[in-house]
Amino acid sequence: MSDRHVTDVNLVLRSTRVITPDGTRPASVAVAGGRIAAVLPHDAEVPSGARLEDVGDHVVLPGLVDTHVHVNDPGRTEWEGFWTATRAAAAGGVTTLLDMPLNSLPPTTTVGNLRVKQDVARPKAHVDTGFWGGAIPGNVKELRPLYDAGVFGFKCFLSPSGVDEFPELDQEQLALSLAEIAGFGGLLIVHAEDPHHLAAAPQRPGPRYADFLASRPREAENTAIANLVAQARRLDARVHVLHLSSAGALPLIAAAKAEGVRITVESCPHFLTLTAEEVPDGATEFKCCPPIREARNRDVLWQGLADGTIDCVVSDHSPCTGDLKTPDFASAWGGISSLQLGLPAVWTEARGRGHTLEDVVRWMSSAPAALAGLTQKGAIEAGRDADFAVLAPDETFTVDPAELHHRNQVTAYAGKTLHGVVKSTWLRGARIVENGTVAEPTGRLLERND
Repeated sequence: MSDRHVTDVNLVLRSTRVITPDGTRPASVAVAGGRIAAVLPHDAEVPSGARLEDVGDHVVLPGLVDTHVHVNDPGRTEWEGFWTATRAAAAGGVTTLLDMPLNSLPPTTTVGNLRVKQDVARPKAHVDTGFWGGAIPGNVKELRPLYDAGVFGFKCFLSPSGVDEFPELDQEQLALSLAEIAGFGGLLIVHAEDPHHLAAAPQRPGPRYADFLASRPREAENTAIANLVAQARRLDARVHVLHLSSAGALPLIAAAKAEGVRITVESCPHFLTLTAEEVPDGATEFKCCPPIREARNRDVLWQGLADGTIDCVVSDHSPCTGDLKTPDFASAWGGISSLQLGLPAVWTEARGRGHTLEDVVRWMSSAPAALAGLTQKGAIEAGRDADFAVLAPDETFTVDPAELHHRNQVTAYAGKTLHGVVKSTWLRGARIVENGTVAEPTGRLLERND
């Protein structure tokens, strides 16, 4: 660290366990101007004028990056909002999130709509916040302007989204949008379920989870992903599969990666920690699309994470008001609220399967940051933003929905005992959460071309 950086350092965060790209070790992390100036030995002298924060044996990890959050603001703010969603993120150790382009009114499908969303978010963001654009029928000409305006890529659905203002793409429309996006080097992120398989599946309304599961067969995912791979291969386009639920698609994805198709994949805490067998009938807080599948499917998803076929784990936080979670799985809104709980949920399952916190950091911070091109996020190393989560990995807590910060306290994790308590969260060198108390918002709006 140069003399100039020594004099600029205003904070040293010290722990016996700091997770860096080179492994976990005792270290003192020096912060200057909101960025990491150096990762120093644990016993390094604290520069004159700098404040020392020694967290003892708690683990310091890079702030999590959640690239799949439905904030729903403006327009459906009673479902969620930037103030509440980003508070929940901060309390869960998430320091950066990307907002999905739908469930808000207007959807992020034009530059004008993006500016509306940004204006609403700016005074309310407790964490750094960026935006995906949307690819829908008829807006191909809007994609390049949205990209130039700073969205990180584009989301589309291949089956109905659940809201009329964000219709799905058919295969011809997918090809048009993907060709346009590939032409300027962008990324298309895809809700991959095939509508024909969904239409052919049995539809039995009611409270039985088994009936809902049968209505969203894994073949719908597998076929949609196969078609997406074919399109990406033909156009040499970059694509990302959202919220992978079907383990049956993993061999296809692995083969596509091996041959050089530019495809990445995410899964979600609920697919990795919950199982169809444990969902009570009528418990629609567990409903999401694609669905939570059987325990044996979950085990294979974990194998896909371990071998790198699945790149990252993000929340797909998709909340709604409590009245929309009717006991009928066919009519209830589909979405899991988990933004504040992703880290402990994944860590609880990961530790039982022999994975380390370094693995969790790779899946939930480094890889999502790389997916979105967030080069200042996702690692504790010199030059990156000083974003940290301080975790007590062996402490446990029982999930009480009343203690969650997102707007509607509905969650599939209610009553579960989880490992990993977030003690504090730091954004660009400032502590924004301490022991569950969230500070006033200081998050910045992020653009792809920052």
